[in-house]
Amino acid sequence: MPGEIVIEHMKEAAELCVKEENLDPDRVEISVTFVSTEEIQELNRIYRDKDQVTDVLSFPQYDDLNEIRGEEVICLGDVVICPEQALLQADEFGHSGERELVYLFVHSVFHLLGYDHMEEDDKTEMREQEEKIMGQVGLIR
Repeated sequence: MPGEIVIEHMKEAAELCVKEENLDPDRVEISVTFVSTEEIQELNRIYRDKDQVTDVLSFPQYDDLNEIRGEEVICLGDVVICPEQALLQADEFGHSGERELVYLFVHSVFHLLGYDHMEEDDKTEMREQEEKIMGQVGLIR
């Protein structure tokens, strides 16, 4: 049952995220995969040239949402989450594993939607959006 609750929160959060960008949630698809620490470390090494375990990776389909055309289904991209790492982080941060898993997913969805956190202004905007969504799904810090 706890896993089902996390998935429901993820679905709700995804809908809220895409609505923030004026996209129709009924047209949007996001691939989510849960992997082991070994698998995410390998993906991180291959795609980011970082040979270390990470919590989540995002693989956007679009460089720019303006590329989206027509009324077809929008495949935003792929999210890869390492639950083991997420649960370790939840303990470190002092909140629930459910909150950490959903937060990592929300963070990745915003990456798929074109958000980044390389510059301080962008980071602030992204964090505000993440916390807004987390509040709407009832998983505040």
